[in-house]
Amino acid sequence: MIQITLPDGSKREFPGPVTVAEVAASIGAGLAKAALAGKIGDKVVDTSHTIDSDSPLAIVTAKDADGLEVIRHSTAHLLAYAVKELFPDAQVTIGPVIENGFYYDFSYKRPFTPEDLQAIEKRMAELAAKDEPVVRRVLPRDEAVAYFKGLGEHYKAEIIASIPSNEDVSLYREGNFEDLCRGPHVPSTGKLKFFKLMKVAGAYWRGDHRNEMLQRVYGTAWASKDELQQYLTMLEEAEKRDHRRLGRELDLFHIDEHSPGTVFWHPKGWTVWQEVEQYMRRVYRDNGYQEVKGPQILDQGLWEKTGHWDKYRENMFTTESEKRDYALKPMNCPGHILIFKQGIKSYRDLPLRFGEFGQCHRNEPTGGLHGIMRVRAFTQDDGHIFCTESQIQSEVLAFTTLLQKVYKDFGFSDIIYKLSTRPENRIGSEESWDRAENALAEGLRASGCDFEYLPGEGAFYGPKIEYTLKDALGRPWQCGTIQVDPNMPERLDAEFVGEDGVRHRPIMLHRAIVGSLERFIGILIEQHAGALPTWLAPVQVSVLNITDSQADYCRDLVKMLENQGLRVQLDLRNEKITYKIREHSLQKLPYILVVGDKEKAAGAVAVRARGNKDLGVMSVEAFLERIASDITSKA
Repeated sequence: MIQITLPDGSKREFPGPVTVAEVAASIGAGLAKAALAGKIGDKVVDTSHTIDSDSPLAIVTAKDADGLEVIRHSTAHLLAYAVKELFPDAQVTIGPVIENGFYYDFSYKRPFTPEDLQAIEKRMAELAAKDEPVVRRVLPRDEAVAYFKGLGEHYKAEIIASIPSNEDVSLYREGNFEDLCRGPHVPSTGKLKFFKLMKVAGAYWRGDHRNEMLQRVYGTAWASKDELQQYLTMLEEAEKRDHRRLGRELDLFHIDEHSPGTVFWHPKGWTVWQEVEQYMRRVYRDNGYQEVKGPQILDQGLWEKTGHWDKYRENMFTTESEKRDYALKPMNCPGHILIFKQGIKSYRDLPLRFGEFGQCHRNEPTGGLHGIMRVRAFTQDDGHIFCTESQIQSEVLAFTTLLQKVYKDFGFSDIIYKLSTRPENRIGSEESWDRAENALAEGLRASGCDFEYLPGEGAFYGPKIEYTLKDALGRPWQCGTIQVDPNMPERLDAEFVGEDGVRHRPIMLHRAIVGSLERFIGILIEQHAGALPTWLAPVQVSVLNITDSQADYCRDLVKMLENQGLRVQLDLRNEKITYKIREHSLQKLPYILVVGDKEKAAGAVAVRARGNKDLGVMSVEAFLERIASDITSKA
């Protein structure tokens, strides 16, 4: 007898080996129809998988995260099936699941067009409607290589040839198409109903620029029509919020071919930058950080000592002077240790908190650059805390509480907390790892955070916490971090004199709240769809006259507002007031003040708030109170 234990703890017995599909059918016809796969322990398997010993089993449906993964993986194969039907000369390569969807890479003699994508998607729907069974078989590696060579699928044959010769490989067939895959897959193509092809991009074979450029077709797939539509709607909204487009429309910045991967900040964009930087500078000052500034270029020997030269060399910009090699810093931490080492430090000096708006350079590949979100030159709100092991927990608590306030001020309230623990390859004793991981966890608990563990995701020298904020569209952005590092102080020989009079190594906590200022400003732009809150807006008020007779009053009004510290724009052009209001509204300004003869006579202003809200006529003093409240509350 075979005993199957279901997730609710109930058990079912079968006289002999039984498939996942048969177990589902024994529970009910509805579940049998909905079953996409099975999960035995942590392993997801096909519904055709045979269970030949007592096992725990969960039936996977479209409602499960594993089910959605199976749907997306199977839809990638459906895409390849459709491409081979329409373009028999195309060669298939790989088609993995990615966040929110999948892609498949193809080799073909010409670029796929938008019309081709439409035809492929239509053919996918037709093939899905045929509800063809998806059948698995296993072949010895060499036999599989020969099989795909016989089909003219040289890329697929190359992939299989890289598998050890003594291993078997699994293939999945649906209709006339068969592909290499570990699986699992849906039992039939009819389970694939809600998908859409998104775009085509270039991708080098095996990610090597020396190889052929392939065509990567991206798609998305979901468990229901509503989920697909919600995702497509979110993408439309994301397109409207794209920081690159808004950067142009609002005249904030541009990226120039003369310096790829770096940002040219325009006056309005630099104003936003300064507001963010000065806010963070106040955060430093008010929370016990001493601001420092290290050099941009450091000797190669220093990077060799820290280990960056061996592990990070390809991402570093280098230069040479007087037969001595240097590198532009990709991070600020070594410089902070060199500052810490100047003069004798005592345990009474700890914790010692350094902060720097340090510009870093990293030689990111061109294909990975993305507006101001992913650049080669960026500035971090970087900080390093030198402390004792016993001080880690209190520092984590203080940092987490501070980070929560900062994110709230910038308009983010939904934060995800993740604690990355010891990896398999690591240095240090188990006891030191226990203490460090426990200190981080207790610091999070003390700050009232629910968090999840990421086992094995810590650095080789210490655990870390990642702080991920969610934006208005529910997209996650990992910005903040705090990481325990006893390694770099050891490598660079940093010491302090303990209470016992003996020299000790400090613990170094790497920490950042917003991370890269460039990236964070990009996130802010998208979070607020360019309509930045009043305290951050590059122009807070525009003053518009109706006729020339109000020009002098408007000039005096602007001076008064500027004396109150406001960022003001004056528009005295001889244009219709409706035209001027519309033009300034498109710039997403918090307030527009309109002045006619009545307002001038009363010493007042007609106030329009963002979103085409007419607040009516009010005194200048009343308006100043209103905007001051906005700025103070960071509304």
